[in-house]
Amino acid sequence: MTTPKALLSMGPGIAERLFTPVQRDRLTALVDTDPALVAHRLTDPEPGVAAALAGAELLITCWGAPPLTAGVLAAAPRLRAVVHAAGSVKHHITQACWDRGVQVTSAAGANALPVAEYTLAAILFAGKNVLGTAHRYRQLRAPHDWRAELEGLGNYRRCVGIVGASRIGRRVIELLRPFDLDVLLFDPYVDTGAAARLGAVKAGLDELCARSRVVSVHAPELPATRHMIGAAQLAAMADGTTLVNTSRGSLIDGDALLPELVSGRLNAVLDVTEPEVPPAGSPLYDLENVLLTPHVAGSLGDEIHRMGDFALDEVARYVQGLPFADPVTPDKLARMA
Repeated sequence: MTTPKALLSMGPGIAERLFTPVQRDRLTALVDTDPALVAHRLTDPEPGVAAALAGAELLITCWGAPPLTAGVLAAAPRLRAVVHAAGSVKHHITQACWDRGVQVTSAAGANALPVAEYTLAAILFAGKNVLGTAHRYRQLRAPHDWRAELEGLGNYRRCVGIVGASRIGRRVIELLRPFDLDVLLFDPYVDTGAAARLGAVKAGLDELCARSRVVSVHAPELPATRHMIGAAQLAAMADGTTLVNTSRGSLIDGDALLPELVSGRLNAVLDVTEPEVPPAGSPLYDLENVLLTPHVAGSLGDEIHRMGDFALDEVARYVQGLPFADPVTPDKLARMA
């Protein structure tokens, strides 16, 4: 059996970080490829890329992969599959890929785990107001009756609302199971029975916002989900509620959220915002009730090797003639981040 030819295509510097030396050895044992040849562009490609693309049956992509347009596919007549060693494929998988019948798989499931772990930490810290208490302790620098001040807080039977039963939303619910928390779920595609099997109680969005003391957003970025957490939903939240967003900044109406945060009525853990980097003068950087991080909940550091392992497992399945373990299809893509 002929070993399939493969080409790596992703942003500059990504391939060097994605695969360890052991993983690169596994890659070259599975397919005919040069791990040092990485296509950063597929139109007006770098030297050697055009020939490799013309012979490639398999494309291995990651962050920064260029779009697979009809023109690119015309230059890749043998291309049959794309293995994406990261989450969303919306930036480079085009209609031309579906028209060609190209198989697509994504390591979105592998990338969901660190996001869910970040969210779990945020939820548990929010239950004890760790962020606010740390700032207060820094100000007081003296003995204090913390039990009295933090009366009413804690993580026993506290209500947590999960917005969106996405891969990450489902993984968060799974990670919450060992804890004594009451979990509500809003997702129009999940019925009461399915929610119960996940470990949550189905609720409407407004009800979830009113009852939950932590609201964590995990819906995909779609026209229908833009600003789904708006002024009405924020107003429904009880004083002291913490809003966690590790999905996309556009899902929350930032103009409606900011006054709630500046007043101190609500708290927030924001790993994503709109715009992605807030202006230098934004109050979000300095508010003591806001934990603002630069989109780091997803895979970083050694965590990207988990996505590399998943991608290699999918390459192995392709080489063996097996279906992908986690295929991406056009209908799935419409509801994915």
